[in-house]
Amino acid sequence: MTLDVGVLGYRFMGKAHANAMARLPMFFPDAPAIERSVLVGRNEETLREAADRLGFDSISTDWEAVVDDVDVFYNLGPNHVHPEPSIGALEAGTPVFCEKPLAPTLEEAERMAEAAADAGDDVPAGAAFNYRFVPAIQYAKGLLDAGELGEIRHVRGRYLQDWLVDPEAPWEWRLDEDLAGAGVLGDLGAHTVDLVRFLVGDDDLAGDIERISGHLQTFIDERPVDDGDETRPVTVDDAYSAQLEFTNGAMGTLEATRYATGHKNDHTIEIHGSEGSLRFSLERLNELEVLRDGDRGYETILVTDEDDPYLDHWWPPGHVLGWEHTFVHENYEFLSAVADGRSFAPNFDDGLAAQRVLAAIEESDERGEWVTLG
Repeated sequence: MTLDVGVLGYRFMGKAHANAMARLPMFFPDAPAIERSVLVGRNEETLREAADRLGFDSISTDWEAVVDDVDVFYNLGPNHVHPEPSIGALEAGTPVFCEKPLAPTLEEAERMAEAAADAGDDVPAGAAFNYRFVPAIQYAKGLLDAGELGEIRHVRGRYLQDWLVDPEAPWEWRLDEDLAGAGVLGDLGAHTVDLVRFLVGDDDLAGDIERISGHLQTFIDERPVDDGDETRPVTVDDAYSAQLEFTNGAMGTLEATRYATGHKNDHTIEIHGSEGSLRFSLERLNELEVLRDGDRGYETILVTDEDDPYLDHWWPPGHVLGWEHTFVHENYEFLSAVADGRSFAPNFDDGLAAQRVLAAIEESDERGEWVTLG
């Protein structure tokens, strides 16, 4: 059976996922056959050009008509477009894959998760946390699950970028609360929160996040519009930091910013346990640094061997992968789940769990005190 795929959105994430779909049959021959059937957007002329470039058979400006006609629906639009098309697809019984954060607000994320629950496990609803599918992160998860780090005591996650350091950098939708919901907190923080939950969220590791103290900051209040002399206000956060307390007593710190001069896309995770530690940086995504009990320093492991996660599908040992390969792995897992009629993780419940943490960080910043997650 060939799955007809409809995709809403054709810019950054649209290109990333279309590229992944094109590579699936080359490198994952056991992946289900798919047809890039229809590309959805607002402007027909721009849509036609994008559909030709990204390999889609047709275009549509009406997502409501598409969700009934395709076998799988990808929602890769801006954050404010996530709720209604995703809910509409699920109500039609169509599996959905939605970019992160799940929604602009916690209330909308709850509606989306409820729609996914009503659709049932045989209608997968995937949340696009692609960093779970980095081979080194999968390797790290294996070490943690095997208990090699012992009792988890510290968890650190930071995501540093610098594309807004210049005050003349132009305004875009990610800087508008109505369109994005949040700034760096939702855009980058969602990734870090999900990785923390994925890696140490099990009860025998750090467990759930119980309390949060958060701080948000906006550095520049308005920015120039691309094609004119006017400016528009910045209504979201430019940076955030947070302290976490986990169920087992572990401490966590999170941070993200778009103002870290010299950092392009530096997503770093560090986990310290009673018997070892590990650290990972997205800017060196083929490597994992590991310290085990008795070692005098960290060992750098190149996670590119044939028996490492996903690597048997790619190149000979030592030939590194890149950022785009995480989307291939993610699409392989999601589309396989759709074809088999089984559940997929990360799902909308995971997206909602991350959204609750983000909302608690915002609440803590507003109240100036710790917030307990219910």
